[in-house]
Amino acid sequence: MSSNLAGKLRVGTQKSHTAAENVGFMKCFVKGVVDKDCFAKFLSNLYFVYSALEGGIKNYKNHPTVGVMYFPELNRQDALVKDMEFYYGNQWQEQIKPSAATQVYLQRLHQLVTHTPELLIGHTYTRYMGDLSGGQMLQRIAQSGLNLTGFQGTSFYNFEQIPDKKAFKDTYRIALNSVPVDDVTAEKIVGEANYAFQLNMEMVQELEGSLIKAIGQVMFNTLTNSRSTGSTEVARS
Repeated sequence: MSSNLAGKLRVGTQKSHTAAENVGFMKCFVKGVVDKDCFAKFLSNLYFVYSALEGGIKNYKNHPTVGVMYFPELNRQDALVKDMEFYYGNQWQEQIKPSAATQVYLQRLHQLVTHTPELLIGHTYTRYMGDLSGGQMLQRIAQSGLNLTGFQGTSFYNFEQIPDKKAFKDTYRIALNSVPVDDVTAEKIVGEANYAFQLNMEMVQELEGSLIKAIGQVMFNTLTNSRSTGSTEVARS
Protein backbone atom coordinates (compact mmCIF):
# COMPACT_ATOMS: atom_id res chain seq x y z
CA MET A 1 0.00 0.00 0.00
CA SER A 2 1.33 3.41 -0.95
CA SER A 3 2.25 5.75 1.90
CA ASN A 4 1.86 8.74 -0.45
CA LEU A 5 5.02 10.04 1.19
CA ALA A 6 5.99 11.87 -2.00
CA GLY A 7 2.72 13.79 -2.02
CA LYS A 8 2.92 14.54 1.69
CA LEU A 9 6.44 15.88 1.28
CA ARG A 10 5.55 18.01 -1.73
CA VAL A 11 2.54 19.64 -0.08
CA GLY A 12 4.03 19.71 3.40
CA THR A 13 7.18 21.60 2.38
CA GLN A 14 5.69 24.20 0.03
CA LYS A 15 5.96 27.07 2.52
CA SER A 16 9.53 26.12 3.39
CA HIS A 17 10.40 25.92 -0.30
CA THR A 18 9.04 29.42 -0.84
CA ALA A 19 10.94 30.75 2.18
CA ALA A 20 14.16 29.20 0.85
CA GLU A 21 13.67 30.84 -2.55
CA ASN A 22 13.25 34.22 -0.82
CA VAL A 23 16.52 34.13 1.10
CA GLY A 24 18.54 37.16 -0.01
CA PHE A 25 21.60 35.19 -1.12
CA MET A 26 19.50 32.97 -3.38
CA LYS A 27 17.50 35.90 -4.80
CA CYS A 28 20.76 37.53 -5.82
CA PHE A 29 21.99 34.24 -7.24
CA VAL A 30 18.98 33.64 -9.48
CA LYS A 31 19.30 37.21 -10.77
CA GLY A 32 22.81 36.44 -11.93
CA VAL A 33 24.75 38.10 -9.11
CA VAL A 34 27.33 35.50 -8.06
CA ASP A 35 30.48 36.27 -6.07
CA LYS A 36 33.22 33.69 -6.58
CA ASP A 37 34.40 33.59 -2.97
CA CYS A 38 30.85 33.31 -1.61
CA PHE A 39 29.97 30.58 -4.09
CA ALA A 40 33.12 28.63 -3.19
CA LYS A 41 32.25 28.92 0.51
CA PHE A 42 28.69 27.81 -0.25
CA LEU A 43 29.99 24.69 -1.98
CA SER A 44 32.53 24.01 0.77
CA ASN A 45 29.73 23.97 3.36
CA LEU A 46 27.79 21.57 1.15
CA TYR A 47 30.85 19.33 0.96
CA PHE A 48 30.62 18.76 4.72
CA VAL A 49 26.84 18.31 4.61
CA TYR A 50 26.87 15.76 1.79
CA SER A 51 29.80 13.87 3.29
CA ALA A 52 27.80 13.39 6.50
CA LEU A 53 24.49 12.71 4.76
CA GLU A 54 25.83 10.22 2.23
CA GLY A 55 27.96 8.43 4.78
CA GLY A 56 24.90 8.06 7.00
CA ILE A 57 22.64 6.82 4.22
CA LYS A 58 25.24 4.30 3.05
CA ASN A 59 25.46 2.87 6.57
CA TYR A 60 21.74 2.11 6.35
CA LYS A 61 21.53 0.89 2.75
CA ASN A 62 20.12 -2.42 4.02
CA HIS A 63 17.72 -0.76 6.45
CA PRO A 64 14.07 -1.69 5.70
CA THR A 65 13.04 1.98 5.50
CA VAL A 66 16.15 4.02 4.67
CA GLY A 67 17.45 1.42 2.22
CA VAL A 68 14.48 2.02 -0.10
CA MET A 69 15.84 5.53 -0.74
CA TYR A 70 19.47 4.50 -1.26
CA PHE A 71 20.40 5.85 -4.70
CA PRO A 72 24.21 6.07 -4.92
CA GLU A 73 23.93 7.74 -8.33
CA LEU A 74 22.75 10.84 -6.44
CA ASN A 75 25.93 11.12 -4.36
CA ARG A 76 27.53 14.57 -4.48
CA GLN A 77 30.62 14.17 -2.33
CA ASP A 78 33.02 13.24 -5.16
CA ALA A 79 31.67 16.03 -7.37
CA LEU A 80 32.16 18.52 -4.54
CA VAL A 81 35.78 17.34 -4.14
CA LYS A 82 36.32 18.37 -7.78
CA ASP A 83 34.87 21.79 -7.02
CA MET A 84 37.01 22.18 -3.90
CA GLU A 85 40.12 21.40 -5.96
CA PHE A 86 39.02 23.98 -8.55
CA TYR A 87 38.47 26.81 -6.06
CA TYR A 88 41.04 26.03 -3.39
CA GLY A 89 43.72 23.93 -5.12
CA ASN A 90 45.29 20.63 -4.09
CA GLN A 91 45.55 21.70 -0.45
CA TRP A 92 41.81 22.42 -0.25
CA GLN A 93 41.24 20.27 2.84
CA GLU A 94 43.47 22.57 4.85
CA GLN A 95 41.61 25.66 3.67
CA ILE A 96 37.98 24.85 4.36
CA LYS A 97 36.00 24.30 7.53
CA PRO A 98 32.27 24.11 8.21
CA SER A 99 30.64 27.40 9.15
CA ALA A 100 28.74 27.80 12.42
CA ALA A 101 25.38 27.10 10.75
CA THR A 102 26.87 24.14 8.90
CA GLN A 103 28.10 22.70 12.19
CA VAL A 104 24.54 22.82 13.54
CA TYR A 105 23.40 21.03 10.37
CA LEU A 106 26.09 18.36 10.82
CA GLN A 107 25.12 17.83 14.46
CA ARG A 108 21.54 17.18 13.40
CA LEU A 109 22.59 14.68 10.74
CA HIS A 110 24.82 12.86 13.23
CA GLN A 111 21.93 12.74 15.70
CA LEU A 112 19.65 11.16 13.09
CA VAL A 113 22.26 8.66 11.93
CA THR A 114 22.70 7.57 15.54
CA HIS A 115 19.10 7.54 16.74
CA THR A 116 16.41 7.91 14.04
CA PRO A 117 17.90 7.10 10.61
CA GLU A 118 14.49 6.95 8.88
CA LEU A 119 14.25 10.73 9.27
CA LEU A 120 17.29 11.12 7.00
CA ILE A 121 14.80 10.66 4.16
CA GLY A 122 13.55 14.19 4.88
CA HIS A 123 17.04 15.54 4.28
CA THR A 124 17.73 13.52 1.14
CA TYR A 125 14.40 14.67 -0.32
CA THR A 126 15.06 18.34 0.45
CA ARG A 127 18.57 18.39 -0.91
CA TYR A 128 18.53 16.03 -3.90
CA MET A 129 15.18 17.05 -5.34
CA GLY A 130 16.31 20.66 -5.18
CA ASP A 131 19.63 19.80 -6.80
CA LEU A 132 17.91 17.95 -9.63
CA SER A 133 15.37 20.73 -10.18
CA GLY A 134 16.31 24.35 -9.46
CA GLY A 135 19.94 23.38 -9.06
CA GLN A 136 20.23 22.88 -12.80
CA MET A 137 19.27 26.53 -13.35
CA LEU A 138 21.73 27.63 -10.67
CA GLN A 139 24.50 25.80 -12.47
CA ARG A 140 23.86 27.74 -15.67
CA ILE A 141 23.76 31.02 -13.73
CA ALA A 142 27.04 30.25 -11.96
CA GLN A 143 28.70 29.25 -15.23
CA SER A 144 27.63 32.54 -16.81
CA GLY A 145 28.20 34.79 -13.80
CA LEU A 146 31.67 33.42 -13.05
CA ASN A 147 32.72 32.80 -16.69
CA LEU A 148 33.27 29.12 -16.03
CA THR A 149 34.05 26.64 -18.78
CA GLY A 150 32.24 23.32 -18.92
CA PHE A 151 31.57 21.91 -15.47
CA GLN A 152 34.66 23.44 -13.86
CA GLY A 153 33.61 24.82 -10.51
CA THR A 154 30.03 23.54 -10.86
CA SER A 155 30.54 19.77 -10.77
CA PHE A 156 28.18 19.70 -7.80
CA TYR A 157 25.23 20.28 -10.12
CA ASN A 158 26.40 17.78 -12.75
CA PHE A 159 24.69 14.41 -12.25
CA GLU A 160 26.72 12.32 -14.66
CA GLN A 161 24.92 9.11 -13.74
CA ILE A 162 21.45 10.59 -14.20
CA PRO A 163 21.09 11.68 -17.85
CA ASP A 164 17.27 11.87 -17.70
CA LYS A 165 16.51 13.88 -14.57
CA LYS A 166 12.76 13.96 -15.09
CA ALA A 167 12.57 10.18 -15.39
CA PHE A 168 14.76 9.77 -12.32
CA LYS A 169 12.60 12.13 -10.25
CA ASP A 170 9.58 10.02 -11.19
CA THR A 171 11.45 6.90 -10.07
CA TYR A 172 12.42 8.66 -6.83
CA ARG A 173 8.82 9.62 -6.07
CA ILE A 174 7.66 6.05 -6.71
CA ALA A 175 10.34 4.86 -4.28
CA LEU A 176 9.18 7.40 -1.68
CA ASN A 177 5.66 6.03 -1.94
CA SER A 178 6.94 2.52 -1.39
CA VAL A 179 8.75 3.38 1.84
CA PRO A 180 7.11 1.24 4.56
CA VAL A 181 6.08 3.92 7.06
CA ASP A 182 2.88 4.65 8.96
CA ASP A 183 1.21 8.07 8.95
CA VAL A 184 2.93 9.15 12.17
CA THR A 185 6.41 8.40 10.80
CA ALA A 186 5.50 9.98 7.46
CA GLU A 187 4.57 13.22 9.23
CA LYS A 188 7.84 13.11 11.16
CA ILE A 189 9.72 12.77 7.86
CA VAL A 190 7.83 15.79 6.49
CA GLY A 191 8.68 17.72 9.64
CA GLU A 192 12.32 16.79 9.24
CA ALA A 193 12.26 17.90 5.59
CA ASN A 194 11.01 21.29 6.76
CA TYR A 195 13.80 21.42 9.32
CA ALA A 196 16.26 20.55 6.53
CA PHE A 197 14.99 23.59 4.61
CA GLN A 198 15.52 25.71 7.71
CA LEU A 199 19.07 24.43 8.21
CA ASN A 200 19.88 25.09 4.56
CA MET A 201 18.45 28.60 4.77
CA GLU A 202 20.51 29.41 7.85
CA MET A 203 23.63 28.10 6.12
CA VAL A 204 22.99 30.35 3.12
CA GLN A 205 21.95 33.40 5.16
CA GLU A 206 25.30 33.20 6.92
CA LEU A 207 26.97 34.08 3.60
CA GLU A 208 24.98 37.26 3.05
CA GLY A 209 27.42 39.47 4.98
CA SER A 210 30.23 38.46 2.65
CA LEU A 211 28.02 38.94 -0.39
CA ILE A 212 27.03 42.44 0.74
CA LYS A 213 30.73 43.31 1.13
CA ALA A 214 31.30 42.11 -2.43
CA ILE A 215 28.37 43.83 -4.17
CA GLY A 216 27.38 46.62 -1.75
CA GLN A 217 24.36 47.07 0.51
CA VAL A 218 22.40 49.17 -2.01
CA MET A 219 22.71 46.55 -4.73
CA PHE A 220 21.80 43.78 -2.27
CA ASN A 221 18.70 45.68 -1.13
CA THR A 222 17.64 46.36 -4.71
CA LEU A 223 17.89 42.69 -5.61
CA THR A 224 16.11 41.39 -2.53
CA ASN A 225 13.39 43.92 -1.67
CA SER A 226 10.49 42.02 -3.21
CA ARG A 227 9.06 38.66 -2.17
CA SER A 228 8.41 36.16 -4.94
CA THR A 229 5.76 33.46 -5.05
CA GLY A 230 7.36 30.08 -4.51
CA SER A 231 7.80 27.77 -7.47
CA THR A 232 6.02 24.98 -5.60
CA GLU A 233 3.17 26.98 -4.07
CA VAL A 234 0.79 26.11 -6.85
CA ALA A 235 0.26 22.37 -6.60
CA ARG A 236 1.38 20.58 -9.73
CA SER A 237 -0.73 17.90 -11.25
